[in-house]
Amino acid sequence: MIIRPLFAALAVVTLAGCAADPAPNEQMRLTRQALEQAAAVGAVVDDIPELKLAEGKFAQANADMADESYKEARMQAEQAELDARLAEARVLTQKSQEQLNVLDTRITRLRKQLGDAQ
Repeated sequence: MIIRPLFAALAVVTLAGCAADPAPNEQMRLTRQALEQAAAVGAVVDDIPELKLAEGKFAQANADMADESYKEARMQAEQAELDARLAEARVLTQKSQEQLNVLDTRITRLRKQLGDAQ
């Protein structure tokens, strides 16, 4: 008779544990999207270390999902998303700097031409 209440209590604790950490499906989707966006702007693992970190953390998040370690999966996926967004920002900043350098070169050339014309 004591065994049935014990099993009931264990079942309640198990169900409560599952309810506390649901599968982070939406976070996984957001992270995947952030990785795709970083790649779309030209982030490459060999050039941007944050992208490599993001991919590694996302792989760990997928492994945690498979193990049903949802809390760990969520944390890894959140970190991977942030790393991917940082990688994207670094690439965009680098591209902007390159465009500024091109414009600066053109302005300098125009100033020289204007100075020579006078």
